[in-house]
Amino acid sequence: MRPELTPLATFRVELDPILELGASPWGRRRIINIVGGSFEGPRLSGEILPGGADWQVVHPDASASIDTRYTLRTRDGALIYLQTSGIRHGPPEVMARLAGGEEVDPAEYYFRLFCRFETGAPGYHWLNRSLAVASGRRTPGAVLYDAYEVR
Repeated sequence: MRPELTPLATFRVELDPILELGASPWGRRRIINIVGGSFEGPRLSGEILPGGADWQVVHPDASASIDTRYTLRTRDGALIYLQTSGIRHGPPEVMARLAGGEEVDPAEYYFRLFCRFETGAPGYHWLNRSLAVASGRRTPGAVLYDAYEVR
């Protein structure tokens, strides 16, 4: 059986300026605090609460390992924990433009995420048993991504 991708939601994750921690044994560590946002989809819509972050590592080849954790509140008040992990990479000149805060066409670089959900809200228990993948893009103040449930 071949898995199907079903549209889950479009996410807009609003970010604080990047906190550069510097070189570590794993690469250049950056923490990017999440200050809010929204998500909209056929079965999942609401707001992203402030308080999460991306504990990102930028590697010597300029690729970035993404590691986010944050909380969603649906329109009907359910709370959902979301963790994403992924990778962003591209040609050095494109990654330099992105790092410089430029608006870069997402077709010029690769940005993919794996999404895992957790909730106690009965109407959303299906998320506890679901995985999602996403294709993202970085803007100067936000990350936007389209997530698809893997069925």
